[in-house]
Amino acid sequence: MKSMKSLTKNMALSAMFLAIGLVLPFFTAQVPQIGQMLLPMHIPVLLCGFVCGWQSGALVGFVLPLLRSALFGAPAFYPMATGMAFELMAYGLVAGLLYSLSKWKCLLSLYRSLVIAMLAGRAVWGLVQTIQLGIFGSGFSVQMFLAGAFINAVPGILAQLVLIPLIMLALGRTGLVPFKTKRGAPHEEAEN
Repeated sequence: MKSMKSLTKNMALSAMFLAIGLVLPFFTAQVPQIGQMLLPMHIPVLLCGFVCGWQSGALVGFVLPLLRSALFGAPAFYPMATGMAFELMAYGLVAGLLYSLSKWKCLLSLYRSLVIAMLAGRAVWGLVQTIQLGIFGSGFSVQMFLAGAFINAVPGILAQLVLIPLIMLALGRTGLVPFKTKRGAPHEEAEN
């Protein structure tokens, strides 16, 4: 069982990632199309999963879009925030779980976990949107899924693939998270 100090640290970091997720979209809000393409809430949720574990990643991911919708009115509660809640929950859960199960906490395991989490989150989003819009709306087509999950999201996907490993590398250098640049070699040893 986790020590009280570890639990407190995990709760504080989770709260920090939640706060970052609430604030980060303000930097892209002036141009909504760019904000939707850069996916600013995804990055803190994925980082929360990697740093704090799958439980915290899933919880922060689920709460973040709903809380942001309640506080700021964006994203719109239905169908955006409700669909994103399940999508971001999947990101945090899958990223944290796969990374925690990795034998080596290296760049390869980080990318593997990140890519699988991104695919899983998009699949969950598509499923939730199909259910939501099938029951209460006009339906959800394959073209809508591909546009929303991949085509319009390319800038955000690229940003996640670049920024998250760089942030994890920086956090590894501070000792906040166990991270190695390659299998079996701690970051410090790899630099020498």
